[in-house]
Amino acid sequence: MTLPSHIELLRQMISTPSRSREEGDTATLIHDYLARRGAEPRRIGNNVMAVSPAYDPSRPTLLLNSHHDTVMPAPTYTRDPYSPDIEGDRLYGLGSNDAGASAVALTETFMRLRDKMSGLNLILAITAEEEVGGENGMRAFLPAIAADGLKVDMAIVGEPTGMKPAVAERGLVVLDCVTEGVAGHAARGEGINAIYRAMADIERVRSFSPPLVSDILGPVGVNVTQIEAGRQHNAIPDTCRWVTDIRTTDAYTNEQIVEMMRALVSDHTTLTPRSTRVRASVIPLSHPLVVAATEYGGQPFVSPTTSDMSLMHHIPSLKIGPGDSARSHSADEYIMLSEIHDAVEKYIKIITSL
Repeated sequence: MTLPSHIELLRQMISTPSRSREEGDTATLIHDYLARRGAEPRRIGNNVMAVSPAYDPSRPTLLLNSHHDTVMPAPTYTRDPYSPDIEGDRLYGLGSNDAGASAVALTETFMRLRDKMSGLNLILAITAEEEVGGENGMRAFLPAIAADGLKVDMAIVGEPTGMKPAVAERGLVVLDCVTEGVAGHAARGEGINAIYRAMADIERVRSFSPPLVSDILGPVGVNVTQIEAGRQHNAIPDTCRWVTDIRTTDAYTNEQIVEMMRALVSDHTTLTPRSTRVRASVIPLSHPLVVAATEYGGQPFVSPTTSDMSLMHHIPSLKIGPGDSARSHSADEYIMLSEIHDAVEKYIKIITSL
């Protein structure tokens, strides 16, 4: 059976391990594929990009983005995760659904449209380290193209959504919290118990409800998810460490949420964010990308998962792609070949409607 070239590319990507931060071989595959097809690709680390011919900075620019890194194979795989087996309409393999199918569908879309969009610049970017939010993926790619004078006005982010338009996703702030007490002997009732102090602060955090609520994403979500204290049963602990997971919205910046949390707790507790870069992403329902995608992809929805949209600060971004998010990171991952074909056709309709 002769397969389309972009499906063969996906099979090669599946058979080539591409764990996050180790995607060099798949970056080479994608680069060489685009070069053979005359797209004049460029590598920025393990990120591969191509720009439509006759780029004109006076025209709006649409970024077509997906990622080629994968997670580790689930331990419950019953088949070889690196064997791109086709059974009927199914193509099996690690990364087939998340997000190799989106990557090759957007690549094929770019190749078909790169010479035909007279009023719109296209940039194809198949990037690295999405699964870990790494510093060498989208975080490196956007500054690099900006330094070259390439400005992105809007983006399609390929992730498995069943080609339904995801118009929003929450941001994330993880706080490492440390509450201090005073060590003492439990039998003598000495010291100040750091656990008890932490319990009071945790209750304040648990009751935290910021007044502003996002029209699309709803309220900010706050959960204490880890706690650790004490070294032995007869010693009053002088330190209690705990972790808070915050799912942010467009009602506040991540930095504002951190300061609000710090104002909640006592002077005995310090809160340190691991990062504030994973921000909430919301694209207006009136944006032309959403209007077009709604016509071909069904009802807009809020995505429960995080993607590189969270790093595209101030760029209106729509997440839409072939496959099913429930298959991502699961054993015996697969994509339907018909889903990829459908995605290419819908991507073309959405883009040409712009």
